Amino acid sequence: MSDDPTRDDGIDDGHDNPANGSRRTGSVNSGPSNELKEDPWTGGPEVPPGKGAKQASGAPGDDAETLRERQRLAQLEMMDHWIGGVLAEQRRTRRWKLFFRLMFLAVVLAALSAAVYSFYWDSPSVTAPTQRHLGIVEVNGVIASDSPANAERIIQGLNRAWEAESAAVVVLHINSPGGSPVQSQRIYAEIMRLREEGDKPIIAVIEDIGASGAYYIAAAADEIVASPVSLVGSIGVIYAGFGFEEAIERIGVERRVLTAGENKAFLDPFQPLDDDAEAFWQGVLSQTHRQFIDDVRAGRGERLSDSSDIFSGLIWGGEQSIELGLVDQLGNLEQLSRERVGNTDWVDYTPSLDPFERFTRRFTQVAAEALGIKAPNTPLRF
Repeated sequence: MSDDPTRDDGIDDGHDNPANGSRRTGSVNSGPSNELKEDPWTGGPEVPPGKGAKQASGAPGDDAETLRERQRLAQLEMMDHWIGGVLAEQRRTRRWKLFFRLMFLAVVLAALSAAVYSFYWDSPSVTAPTQRHLGIVEVNGVIASDSPANAERIIQGLNRAWEAESAAVVVLHINSPGGSPVQSQRIYAEIMRLREEGDKPIIAVIEDIGASGAYYIAAAADEIVASPVSLVGSIGVIYAGFGFEEAIERIGVERRVLTAGENKAFLDPFQPLDDDAEAFWQGVLSQTHRQFIDDVRAGRGERLSDSSDIFSGLIWGGEQSIELGLVDQLGNLEQLSRERVGNTDWVDYTPSLDPFERFTRRFTQVAAEALGIKAPNTPLRF
């Protein structure tokens, strides 16, 4: 410590004071102290306000003009990045608009193409050969009003093949497990009407399966041909459902059904089926089964055997079907063609499916099911 009385320990003369270590203080006229205090949050020296921003916007020693230039360049870079994002979003929007416009155009072109095709090229009179051939009508898949194997389409094909002069035989090419009783009966009645005219033979050829409603249709034909391993028969009526009344009670769900008529909801799966309702419904099934049996007997006549198992709902193989009188002969489409027309020549008279109509029909079905407004089909099945 100095002995000079004019010196004050609190006033710095610009030199280090050994007594205070490396501590340096400013002079009386030097303004606020430059000492950096410790930041309690970071554990490092405290940074005065604005100092970090200045360091981020420029390097030490930059003058004001340089800092302004740096700020201007940063703003330009930010503006350029923003403009680039806006342009990218606009380009993405334009691409999606173009995509949907092309999709709409493709749908319109497909619909027009299908319409032109069905008008000019879908007629069998244009494509049918002049030599004798088999007139094929396809019965493929489940028989239902909303499936390709619906009564309207099959009946239209039957009449096309029947009216074609070069078609020596009308062939129902069947590969179906059955389906709607109403659709099956409509086709059966049309085949019987054509058969009574006696102008052209109608033969049913069963591929993998011709059961239930499909056999109902085949029974109306003059003859039935099947493979030895084809599945034939299943002459019966079925209703299948579930009972969930105990399930909803366990999970605490209350079923609310309002009806006008005490038996209107007797097939509701969330309500018990009492004995009277069950007896009534069994009567409906039995009556429908009786109609099925009568029509098969009318179509097959005395060719059916007297076995009571024929109408029990059992399904038979091709060889067993011969013994029971359900089938007339074993064979296939090629053998039938050589036998009837001398060669393997046939023409498909089944109306083609409009792709656009199939798409719109399927879309409508899905939308109706999603909204819960789909019209229920008959619960009975052949």
